[in-house]
Amino acid sequence: MMSFWDIVSVGYDLVERLINRKVYNNTGKRVAQEVCPSDDVLECACGTGSITVHLAAAGRTVRATDFSVGMLRKCRKNTRQFDNVRLCRADITALRCRDEVFDKVVAGNVIHLLDEPYKALDELMRVCKKGGKVIIPTYINLSGGSIGFLAKVFDVLGADFKRQFDIESYKRFFADGGYRDVQFDVVSGRMPCAIAVITKE
Repeated sequence: MMSFWDIVSVGYDLVERLINRKVYNNTGKRVAQEVCPSDDVLECACGTGSITVHLAAAGRTVRATDFSVGMLRKCRKNTRQFDNVRLCRADITALRCRDEVFDKVVAGNVIHLLDEPYKALDELMRVCKKGGKVIIPTYINLSGGSIGFLAKVFDVLGADFKRQFDIESYKRFFADGGYRDVQFDVVSGRMPCAIAVITKE
């Protein structure tokens, strides 16, 4: 049975760029600034690869994962110019990886969709090397406008949003989960994206 994300994968890039081009194009660039040329990177919830292409250009290897087969298919097409990207289907809350494998771990625009977001965060931290970084971009709502409306539309269509964040509630989300060494940046635009960067001690 096709999921909501399988169905929307075909037109997802087009819709994002029509609604929020500046942020959609710049989030991957900002995330890639955290990546070094020697890094092995894990990306969860890679979607169509809008962040993946920047990770691949910046790092040594990228393992890009998603639960949606449709999204992985689109990501494969969008990253075909890179030979350092490996794609596979994975559950962000139960990663089939050894502990402390990756230098950087990225999960973009997925935390607000999860029933158990802290379980996912624990998994991301588990597979990240000590001294590495877990990087979590998430759309935030600054005005109660565009993202709130879009979330309602997506929810009606079947996206099943569990929560929405503004910048303060996003910061509290990590603090409530016991994550202390977190830096935040915001990619500004019509629907801004807050990027949380956790350094693993």
